Amino acid sequence: MAEDPDQSSRRLPSEGRVAHPVALAIFGATGDLTRRKLVPALFSMAGRGLLPDRFAVVGFARRPWDDATFRSEMEAALAEFAPGADAEAVRAFCANLHYVRGDLGQPEDFRALGARLEAVAPGQGRVFYLATAPDLFTPIVEGLASAGLVRPPFEEPWSRVVIEKPFGHDLASARDLSAAVGRHLAESQIYRIDHYLGKETVQNLLSFRFANLIFEPLFNHRYVDHVQITAAEAVGMESGRGAYYDRAGALRDMVQNHLLQLLCFAAMEPPASLDPDAIRNEKVKVLQSVAPWTPETIRRHTVRAQYTGGSVDGRPAPGFREEDRVGPASTTETYVALRLMVNTWRWAGVPFFLRTGKRLARAVTEVAVQFRVPPLQLFETVACEGDVCDLTQAEPNRLVFRIQPDPSIRLTFSAKRPSLQMVVESVGMRFSYQETWDRHLPEAYERLLLDVMRGDATLFTRSDEVEAAWSIADPVLREWSAGRPPMAYYSAGAWGPREADALLAAPHRTWHNPSATRPMSVTGPGAGL
Repeated sequence: MAEDPDQSSRRLPSEGRVAHPVALAIFGATGDLTRRKLVPALFSMAGRGLLPDRFAVVGFARRPWDDATFRSEMEAALAEFAPGADAEAVRAFCANLHYVRGDLGQPEDFRALGARLEAVAPGQGRVFYLATAPDLFTPIVEGLASAGLVRPPFEEPWSRVVIEKPFGHDLASARDLSAAVGRHLAESQIYRIDHYLGKETVQNLLSFRFANLIFEPLFNHRYVDHVQITAAEAVGMESGRGAYYDRAGALRDMVQNHLLQLLCFAAMEPPASLDPDAIRNEKVKVLQSVAPWTPETIRRHTVRAQYTGGSVDGRPAPGFREEDRVGPASTTETYVALRLMVNTWRWAGVPFFLRTGKRLARAVTEVAVQFRVPPLQLFETVACEGDVCDLTQAEPNRLVFRIQPDPSIRLTFSAKRPSLQMVVESVGMRFSYQETWDRHLPEAYERLLLDVMRGDATLFTRSDEVEAAWSIADPVLREWSAGRPPMAYYSAGAWGPREADALLAAPHRTWHNPSATRPMSVTGPGAGL
């Protein structure tokens, strides 16, 4: 678990360990999120020396476990999700894990949790992580308050509460939930987590735009034709996910949170500082500037679709209605495409296209900024597939932020093709995280857990931000529930329905589908995105 000293010496001050003692209580400690994400993230943080010397985790759940069982289960989880970890390091880490069997309906069980926290972590700051179903958020906060486990801000030991998505299922329920938890917690104590914001390349949208003078002046309506934000998934309803997804759908599951967060980072104005509220203020302004929906624009500028049987990566895949725990007559969307307009001076007239879906051709998340073509076409443009080349229309420049997999930034531009003719070809340059920095790329939950312990809310959503996002999604959900527009369909393994192509119906506009293009070369001709 030791870090390369050369890499350690390059660690920024903000990457240092948490200075104060912390206790983390996890509600839903026997669940999948704890096993797959939270405990592996904490283990990695411990190995990198980021956790304080006095640190404890107390799991709370209904299963009849004790400390030994919890530790054994988490050791097994680390064997699966942190393969190759040193056995001695795993045992040493798991010695900090404790367990309280409890029922959320029993006040005495919350008091038992408090007693256990005081026994294993006396006087330490406390983080309460709600890794549970959303309908349990309010009862947990009320139980914590009744047992005196959450205190007013700035009162020691401090207390913070992390709430997983979804934060509500519509605007009204989000407001109700904010009001319910707000009766017991100050806004500064509430950390609404969206793991997308913990990804390095999402944060790099901010740094790339505002740390590079040569690019930021181009991010406006004068130079940008449109922006595409894609979060494509190749998976379907594995691991029993069908029951949840059939109730939620793609708009609630992905667009209202993840994709709108990416929209904020792509479209926001420069913040006055890196203060958490300065950044979140600018994000809220973006959401509030999205053009209001009308029934007509929802009909013309939204696409909802559901996958039918097909194949993904050469393997047969069932249709959504044939998946486990999905209703045979389900009308839930598994694919969404939207055309949004951000009504600011910077982005006036520039459409933002958002799309996400299950059982698509490839798992990839990207933000693609496509620039306008030159007003006068002086050169002929050639496009090549293998050894076959042909003249084609001019290719616009494109700047692509790859979030996952292969985190990278890619730029395409035109260069003269080696020949006796004056023709140009689209070529590319690529920056890759892994190839540039031979070091650990923090997993999203590592960064977010560390920020909670530090009290840094920059990458967490504020209540007004959540409500602004739901204000965009709510009108669409209402129209869709009335069958407007009608459901479209696409085969598993495709890039979505043909109805989505109509959203981009304009010269030089097509969906950027990475699997349909050639690998990029940094210097070679013919390279594409």
